[in-house]
Amino acid sequence: MKKESQQNSEHDFKQLEKDKIIERQLRFQDLLISVSTTYINSDLSDIDKLIRESLQQIGEFVECDRSYIFNYDFVNNTTSNTYEWCAKGIEPEIQNLQNIPVDYITQWINAHKNGEAFYVEDVSQLPEDGEMGLRAVLEPQGIKSLITIPKIKNNELIGFIGFDAVKKINKYTENEKDILFVFANMLVNVIQRKENEERIKAQKKKKEELLQSLSLQNEELNEYAHVVSHDLKAPLINIHTLVGWFMDDHKDTLSETDLIPLHQVLFNVEKMDFLIKGILDYSTIDKLESEDKQVNFNTLVHEVIQTLLVPNHISITIQDNLPSILGNPWRFKQVFQNLIQNAINYSDKDNSLIEVGFTENSDHYEFFVKDNGVGIKPEYFERIFKVFTKLESTSSSSGIGLSIVKKIITYYKGNIWLESQEGSGTTFYFTLLKT
Repeated sequence: MKKESQQNSEHDFKQLEKDKIIERQLRFQDLLISVSTTYINSDLSDIDKLIRESLQQIGEFVECDRSYIFNYDFVNNTTSNTYEWCAKGIEPEIQNLQNIPVDYITQWINAHKNGEAFYVEDVSQLPEDGEMGLRAVLEPQGIKSLITIPKIKNNELIGFIGFDAVKKINKYTENEKDILFVFANMLVNVIQRKENEERIKAQKKKKEELLQSLSLQNEELNEYAHVVSHDLKAPLINIHTLVGWFMDDHKDTLSETDLIPLHQVLFNVEKMDFLIKGILDYSTIDKLESEDKQVNFNTLVHEVIQTLLVPNHISITIQDNLPSILGNPWRFKQVFQNLIQNAINYSDKDNSLIEVGFTENSDHYEFFVKDNGVGIKPEYFERIFKVFTKLESTSSSSGIGLSIVKKIITYYKGNIWLESQEGSGTTFYFTLLKT
């Protein structure tokens, strides 16, 4: 009976110890969940404080005297202490543990490279392996036992977290080691999240600086274009006037051969004048300050045609139900003026036809300007929208007209494209959002 009672007592004692271990593990897991929740919900504005607090929480729970984080530098083969928490009365070591050669800790380097914890239950039991040995490194710090857990980032060893016991020997169960591994992964993730946030902030700042710089450059270029264009116009007018006067004054004495170079001068002056006007128009597109208003496109297109010189062999038809759109009348006139003028310039048929119309879609209108002229080669489809690009150089055209059109359509968040067949004609399409 006595023996049976003793066995029952031993069983109860063992069960009680098991219950304590289970209860401790559950509390440890709850602590880890709490730390994880804090990491997730934090804005990481003070990540250093966040990490030190979690080192303290875990350190106090496992009853260590010092908890810390180290980073490995395998380029220089060193390791440095980056974060440290010390219990009351324990001297910090972080200042003394910078750029430590990894040759001092080859044992735990090898363990960490294998993804394993390095655990020394009793430092005094380590072999006496000289002043460069592990025992010689740990004992001056008063360490009785320690455990270090590798930090792995993207399958790469980047450092470790550690827990030192100074006042007493500390033991860790396998379950506790597993929980410490989870904590190490959490630290890596929160630091990586902070790095990503900083990288995104840096990219946003760089993007903002670039946009500001581009905006300033565009403004300066537009101002330069205005100044240069204005300064060039006056001498051009003088040249044109003087040549015209000279030709009128000497029309009775000048032969046709004499007039050829003078006409060439006038042609190039007009060409330069168109170019200057094009530059001014192009640089003005997104600088207009007049208020937008509802613009009737039928009225607008008819007004545009009144300003153009349309040869007798060209007929222009306009769809009679063009919509009204909110916007700047000058910009819209520039679109139709340049597209219709372009169609006129490249009309080669005895009976040339230009059509202006549109189709309606759910959220936008699709306009077209169609001609039956010379057509455009496919390799020019994109190039013709670039500034100063022309299909031929015999006319006084500036080569800016289609660039102006594209800039205006882009300004209104629309698209422009064309379909063409050599010898049969070209159709320019562009979209404008409904307003």
